[in-house]
Amino acid sequence: MASSKIFLYHLLLLFFVLGDPRLYANGDTKLMKKTCRHTKYYDLCFSSLKSDPTSSNADPRGLAMIMVGVAMANATSTSSYLSSQLHNPATNDTTFKRVLKECLDKYTYAGESLQASVQDLADQVYDYAYMHVSAAKDYPNVCHNLFKQNPALVYPPELARRENALKHICDVAMGIIDDFNWY
Repeated sequence: MASSKIFLYHLLLLFFVLGDPRLYANGDTKLMKKTCRHTKYYDLCFSSLKSDPTSSNADPRGLAMIMVGVAMANATSTSSYLSSQLHNPATNDTTFKRVLKECLDKYTYAGESLQASVQDLADQVYDYAYMHVSAAKDYPNVCHNLFKQNPALVYPPELARRENALKHICDVAMGIIDDFNWY
C-alpha cells in the first residue's frame, strides 16, 4: 500500500515538474530520434519516449525528464516487488530476508536519487542531474553484490531482469543529459 502511494507521489511530482506540455518547445518524432541517437540504447529510448504522450511537445530537457520518470517507475516497481517478496510467507530464510531488505533500501535510494534528478533538470543543474541518475544506476549493483557475498543465495531472475532494465533506462537518461550544454 505504501509503495503505491510512493509511486503516485512520484508520478504527481513528475507531472508537477513537467507541467503543462504546451509550455515546451514544439517537438516531434524527429527530435526524439535525434535525441535517442546519442544514447546507448536507441530502441529503448525511442519506444519509451514515443509511449509518453507529452514527448511530442517536449524539448530535450522534457525528454530527459520523461526518461527519468520511466526510471523512477522501474525503481518504484522493483521496490514493490522486493517488499512483496520480503513479506511472502514462503520466504523464511533470515539471510535471504536480510538481503532482500537491504536491496529494498537500495532501490528506494535509487528512486530518491531519480527524484532529485527531476528537480535538478527543472533547475537546469545538469551535472547534478547526471550524477543523481548515475547513482540510481549504481544502487542495483550493491543489491547484486549482496547476493554474491552470500553464495548460498540465488539471485532471483526477476530481480536480475529489473536490475538490467533500470541500468539501461538510466544509461538512456544519462545519454540525453550528457548531450546538454552544461556550461
